[in-house]
Amino acid sequence: MGFIWALIIGGIIGWLAGLILGRDVPGGVIGNIIAGFIGAWLGSFILGNWGPVIGGFHFIPALIGAVALVFIVSIVLRSVRRSA
Repeated sequence: MGFIWALIIGGIIGWLAGLILGRDVPGGVIGNIIAGFIGAWLGSFILGNWGPVIGGFHFIPALIGAVALVFIVSIVLRSVRRSA
């Protein structure tokens, strides 16, 4: 049950990051989950572990990391589309 809860929270974090930036995360639900997980890792690596823990994620650093990740991915995808 803990793994399913982590998938749900990871998806919510990725979805919120997309909403904050006003950009869709590529891959839909799976993309949101991946962005949430990688964003949680990135945010915890850069900002440390602090804030409320929800579903095994330190929510604030995870959300900040996911926003940064979605921003970087959107810039990369935009540059790839322009060059193609």
